[in-house]
Amino acid sequence: MSRRRRIAGRWYTGAPSDSPRAAGGEGPLQGIELAHRLIDVIVDHLGADVVLLDLTAQGAFTDYFVIASIDNDRQMRAVVDALDESVSEIGESLRSEGLAGTGWVLIEVANVVVHLFSPDRRRYYDLEGLWSRAPELVHIQ
Repeated sequence: MSRRRRIAGRWYTGAPSDSPRAAGGEGPLQGIELAHRLIDVIVDHLGADVVLLDLTAQGAFTDYFVIASIDNDRQMRAVVDALDESVSEIGESLRSEGLAGTGWVLIEVANVVVHLFSPDRRRYYDLEGLWSRAPELVHIQ
């Protein structure tokens, strides 16, 4: 299956095995490249208000947070499934906690943690406020 996709800000056409990483043996995506790939998947599945926070200088338990708002339970399940499929394509696996019905699903892939929130839960937990010292690298409305 041939398709166009963006990895680390670059567009590639072809099957997942046609990517430079698969062919060149650089290994799985890590860090900022992985975070950008996850953001692409979330945006493609209509996630809203997507933010990427850089926690590398914070001495935190992870390097990056991706935070997004998801409108309903069905959409949240679809985003989680799409993220799982996307990371499987690059040889990674994800761990998730929470259920779509609770309004918050946390997903961990390597050194990136993704928080998918319902709009109400996102306002309540205010992770951007809690991690306000972390630089915001991406903000997609």
